[in-house]
Amino acid sequence: MLSGKRVLLIISGGIAAYKSLDLVRRLKGCEAEVRCILTSGGAQFVTPLSLSALSGEKVYQDLFSLADESEMGHIRLARNADLIVVAPASADFLAKMAGGLAGDLATAVLLASDRPVLVAPAMNVAMWKHAATRRNIALLEERGVTRVGPDAGNLACGEVGEGRMAEVPDIMAAIEEILVPDTSLSGRRALVTSGPTHEPIDPVRYIANRSSGKQGHAIAGAFARIGAETTLVSGPTNQPNLEGVDVQCVETAAQMLAACQSVLPVDVAVCAAAVSDWKVNSPAASKLKKTSGVPPVLELSKNPDILASLGQAGNLRPALVVGFAAETENVAEQAGAKRQAKGCDWMLANDVSAGTGTFGGDENTVHLIDDGGVEDWPTMTKSQVAERLAHRIADYFSHAA
Repeated sequence: MLSGKRVLLIISGGIAAYKSLDLVRRLKGCEAEVRCILTSGGAQFVTPLSLSALSGEKVYQDLFSLADESEMGHIRLARNADLIVVAPASADFLAKMAGGLAGDLATAVLLASDRPVLVAPAMNVAMWKHAATRRNIALLEERGVTRVGPDAGNLACGEVGEGRMAEVPDIMAAIEEILVPDTSLSGRRALVTSGPTHEPIDPVRYIANRSSGKQGHAIAGAFARIGAETTLVSGPTNQPNLEGVDVQCVETAAQMLAACQSVLPVDVAVCAAAVSDWKVNSPAASKLKKTSGVPPVLELSKNPDILASLGQAGNLRPALVVGFAAETENVAEQAGAKRQAKGCDWMLANDVSAGTGTFGGDENTVHLIDDGGVEDWPTMTKSQVAERLAHRIADYFSHAA
């Protein structure tokens, strides 16, 4: 499957660097072309001679090599690869990637490349759990970097926990998934809603909520990556545009519903947006003033229910309608009742109570509820939740065919 594929392997510092030798051997066994960049830290654990012997190629180390850089070697390395793999990816190296540094050959190549990147983190458990590392990982994933691992277990430092570099077969599987693209949703049309809605009070003020749009955008991106023709209807967010996704930007719930209806028919609809339940009946045409010191009385009415509308769309109803239930107590029970009331097929329940960090955060803990009951998923990044959901939906359609 990897015959002729060009892999650039970056080896940063860490005891797990010894696994990189086996990774090179397996890649060559699959007839991939492998070139290696060895950082100064990586060179403390494996030698250029070992890597060169296994890869059959020169090993690159120096950004300021007169021989290599006379031909702009770091640019050439950045462009002449189908995939860049960083294994092991130390906490320090991940921080440099997140910060866009380019002080050595490895980081300069990454900054000069538009190729897909896979990282296999390896570090002490406390370093992996540190808030700085978590932010760096989340930022890299938002930029499209793929991660495999780390695994939990005994660490070289003697401690136990997450931080072990993923095993080589798992890294190989991740490489194959990137280089031999999954098109399991090819030919399917997907609709995703994301972000909050803003319901105007006057030209300045509005009713809204704390949704960042991170989860909905991640789901739309995951659909597109496995071949679905994807439309994302998004309320106001700071999320970047997604490659291969048709993005329609709206503000209010009424606009979001109209945009969704205009996209039908689709095969699957995932309503991840946090739609405002209420709107102001008659928004003021000009800014409300505090002249009397008495707050204005706002007459509210219910907004359209987008999830229920899609679940009851008659012959335009998507084959699979998936909702999100943001709850603060009795999460699974409340979500199960909501699933029945909305007429949707699956409901993803998540706890957004104070202290969870779900709204606006980078991680999510969800429970999938369908006819079979409740399936508890472990805490994952929102990108991982999106990937798992997309593949679960692809499996659903493969069995339904």
